[in-house]
Amino acid sequence: MTQVIWIVAAVLVTFTVGYVGYSKYLTQFVELDSDRETPAHKYEDGQEYVPSKKPVLLGHHYSSIAGGAPIVGPITAGAIWGWVPALLWIAIGNPLMGAVHDFVSLSGSLRHEGKSIGYMIGEYVGKSGKNMLLWFAFLTIILVVAVFALVVGIVFNAYPEVTTASFIYIALALAFGVYLYQFNGPFIPGTIVFVLGVFAAVWVGIQYPVAIFEPTAERTADISVTVLLSGDGSWVPGAADLGGNTAAWIPVVMVYAAIASALPVWVLLQPRDYLSSFLLYTGVGGAIVAIIVGTVLGTSSEPLVIDSSIGAFEGFWGVETAGYAPLFPLLFITIACGTISGFHSLVSSGTTAKQLDKETDARLIGYGGMLGEGLLAAVALSTLAVWGFTEGGGIGQALPNFASGGGLILTSLGVPETVGAVFMALVLCSFLLTSTDTAVRLGRYMMEEIVGTPAGRTDTGLNANPASFARGRYTNPIVQTVPAYLLVVSGQWVVLWQLFGGANQLLAALALLTATVWLANWDDSKQLVSTGVPMAIMVTITILGLSILVFYENLYLNLIQGGAGTTEATISSIVQMGIGLVLIGLALALVRLGYRNIRDVRRGPEAPAAPGDD
Repeated sequence: MTQVIWIVAAVLVTFTVGYVGYSKYLTQFVELDSDRETPAHKYEDGQEYVPSKKPVLLGHHYSSIAGGAPIVGPITAGAIWGWVPALLWIAIGNPLMGAVHDFVSLSGSLRHEGKSIGYMIGEYVGKSGKNMLLWFAFLTIILVVAVFALVVGIVFNAYPEVTTASFIYIALALAFGVYLYQFNGPFIPGTIVFVLGVFAAVWVGIQYPVAIFEPTAERTADISVTVLLSGDGSWVPGAADLGGNTAAWIPVVMVYAAIASALPVWVLLQPRDYLSSFLLYTGVGGAIVAIIVGTVLGTSSEPLVIDSSIGAFEGFWGVETAGYAPLFPLLFITIACGTISGFHSLVSSGTTAKQLDKETDARLIGYGGMLGEGLLAAVALSTLAVWGFTEGGGIGQALPNFASGGGLILTSLGVPETVGAVFMALVLCSFLLTSTDTAVRLGRYMMEEIVGTPAGRTDTGLNANPASFARGRYTNPIVQTVPAYLLVVSGQWVVLWQLFGGANQLLAALALLTATVWLANWDDSKQLVSTGVPMAIMVTITILGLSILVFYENLYLNLIQGGAGTTEATISSIVQMGIGLVLIGLALALVRLGYRNIRDVRRGPEAPAAPGDD
């Protein structure tokens, strides 16, 4: 039987070549200069623009970009089409497309005052293009908040031990922020103490698991859980589809994200993401080491080979239990963030660009951070391979698979399987919680640029001005979390995941378009292949994928063939079609504007504009 180590080996080889070679070339290509003043220094305000040490910012960036999608996507794609197609897209696509996308989004933002990709493209194609991209990004953020809060609720229900551990590490992060920035405590000793506290939280969580209502996951029947409220929570909105405990955690996560997004970055975001990065590095790196050690020394509780239920290649249409789906273009949209993610462009040109101490740090944080997410995707695919998977896919099956398969892999290092499973579930929640509140913060940045806010200034929103309310630090989270919550509890969470995937991948294409336009306007000698080719590929893939969702799954199967069945499902199909068509229309309009700008700049009589620090 095929050993799982081949999945890890393939990714490590291509990622190493990409970082050592291609990222060095890109750093020189965009002329990063360690002596040039970054927006973090130029607009330092102690709130959003805060220069950060490279390891601290890498922790924030990695924690923010890595969420549930690079876990759910590879597991689902591997189960449907086989592990080889999933591996090839991760191993090849990540260093050539995803890491390039993150790097140029960050580098471009550095040259545009730390502003978003919407602001960047507006500089070259006009206000209409800027507003279209910003609204596209803002709507995508709402989908991100909805999906990530949903996934946290699912994990909290399946692993109530993680609930306790997650709250402890958030409390530790708050204390670490005060320790560093208010008491000026020594960095390294503080890191050691607080990181040990985060790992101790895993043990506390195992001893004292907590749930709001009685958990519905099968595994929780064998553990003693402290239940906060009596009953099954059937009265909670969304409980009919998700279960009372899962549905109850979703608004809690959204309230947490709203509060965390309004706090200065030094209070929670920076220290929490830095501390959790050690948890994440240990989880991803530990799993990779465990696969190598378990394969070479045979120390795992079971042989680390690919389970017979996972085929190498299941054919173009995939397995029957998934309802059959074409590998092209749906494989690429399904894997999503493990290879390329538009959400990363919002993080790179949002919080990260406002905290970068030196321009040259963008190589490790932008390009290297995306490779780190690719490693997470490879680990997720490995957990599928060793644990086995017979269902068609989806969030409900993929997340427990990651924790259970990860627990089995960690037995190679002498970690008990039950402890390893809880630890991997906490790793997942660490990604998700940081991504969720970072998404809400990014949504505020989008709205600030839509309604207009001077660089380096923030607005509380606590007045009667509608624009102030929309962009306010304390009020904008309401604008995002309320519709996100309504989407989750509507009973259409499966649809929500599909829309999130399509919008997210299409946003990646638009971010690459923005970078291509920036480079074309910078210097007519700049090659546009590195960003232009991935952009063209992603535009084609995502528009085809969304077209299948709109015209085949909804118009033909659900409406014409009557597959919807109920009035609610019919309305849902119509809404999906509307959203899908809007996304496709916005994308094509922006591509058209970008193409015109590039054509005019490269063929026109006037000299192209220099990259601005304005």
